[in-house]
Amino acid sequence: MEDFVLSHSDPTTGLPVGPRTTRTAMADDFSSEEMLAAVLASVDDDKAEEVVQIDLRGRSDVADYMVICSGRSSRQVASISEKLAERIKENFRFTPKMEGKETGDWVLIDAGDVVVHVFRPEVREFYQLEKMWLPGSAHRGA
Repeated sequence: MEDFVLSHSDPTTGLPVGPRTTRTAMADDFSSEEMLAAVLASVDDDKAEEVVQIDLRGRSDVADYMVICSGRSSRQVASISEKLAERIKENFRFTPKMEGKETGDWVLIDAGDVVVHVFRPEVREFYQLEKMWLPGSAHRGA
């Protein structure tokens, strides 16, 4: 019998939940690699800086990929995030969940199999999110 590992918490209750078992029906029309390519193209188009992509497959049940990037100001962070959400909605026919756009310091975009973090440089430096996920699996671009 396989061990069942509780991998993350339910945001509503805070209780641990098991690995995600299936993708949503809307996600069946595209692969996580297609979403990743669209995310990378979008942040590149909007001049995001220090773009890092991290392969989470086999390391996390939350998503297949994480993308971390920076904008030069709160305004650019919000703009990069808004444009990304618009492009995902237009191209993949669903609206990603977004948190933090109001302040523009750190915006989290949940695009299903790809989780995107857009930071102001100072905030990114403070949290150093890449250091938690980088070992041996990141690819730097831009």
